[in-house]
Amino acid sequence: MATNALARLPDRPAPIPLWKRIARHGWGYIFVSPWVLLYLVFGIYPLVLSFFLTFFNYSFVTPDERTFVGIGNWIRGLEDPLYWKAIYNIAINQSVFIILKNGLGLLIAALLFRIKYGGRIFRTIYFLPVITSTVVLMTIGDNLASPGGPIQKVLIDAHLLDGPLFWKADQTLPMIIIALINTWKWFGISMIILLAGMYSIDKRLYEVAAVDGANEWQMFWKITLPLLRPQLFFLLVVDIINGLQMFGEVFTIGFSVYGGVNNQALTPVLYLYAQAFDRSNVGYASTLGLMLAFLIAALTVFQFKFFPAEDE
Repeated sequence: MATNALARLPDRPAPIPLWKRIARHGWGYIFVSPWVLLYLVFGIYPLVLSFFLTFFNYSFVTPDERTFVGIGNWIRGLEDPLYWKAIYNIAINQSVFIILKNGLGLLIAALLFRIKYGGRIFRTIYFLPVITSTVVLMTIGDNLASPGGPIQKVLIDAHLLDGPLFWKADQTLPMIIIALINTWKWFGISMIILLAGMYSIDKRLYEVAAVDGANEWQMFWKITLPLLRPQLFFLLVVDIINGLQMFGEVFTIGFSVYGGVNNQALTPVLYLYAQAFDRSNVGYASTLGLMLAFLIAALTVFQFKFFPAEDE
């Protein structure tokens, strides 16, 4: 009987050849082909070329004098104190920036979540710095914080400073001041994302907590903040990735591609730019770029591994 039952089963259809499946969706492939070509030309090809150049001493000035160095550029990159100085600078910058940006965004989102009138106006005002040019805001922030600017004048008049502070020459202050200016520009992103997360929380949770006698502070810590974990995780991942790629902020306020005389504002992207276009050492610059890409990938994997967006 089992044999008869198997005999009554319909035969499996023959697999459709690959070229027929492509022909069936031909128009789709035609419409996506421009993006694919652009990605191959400006994404895959530069990546492969960069990896190839890491094994050579190569210069734009004398391209015919390319010499093979094996993994010499990689060893040099791992031992380069300026590269790790740049990583250290970014670590200081992001430690201040991530806490202030997301903390301020969370505070303002919580306030906007409570108000009933004028919310759209305030959201628009707070979001304006996000859509303003980075060059413009960094220039304004530089002028405000300069030794002759209004912020230092107020601090001097309040006897909090003994005299003008030339913060650009300090070893630590440049990255902290840049973090403060960046917080002014980007906190609107955190505000919008966290506010959207608050609106997605089921209001019945607050009603039940209120019945149980919980106050506003307790509901924020026990309900709102834990349920905003996916949004906070997303912001943390994006902030770290963008921070390691910092370039325009430092360059705009007058630092050289070496981040100042003592490299106090040097970033990884500034350093690889200096190697490529100031010293014309393209092979080493490619190595630094790939080292930075591997570091970003490793940190991202680490965050997904040890700081998951949701509890399992």
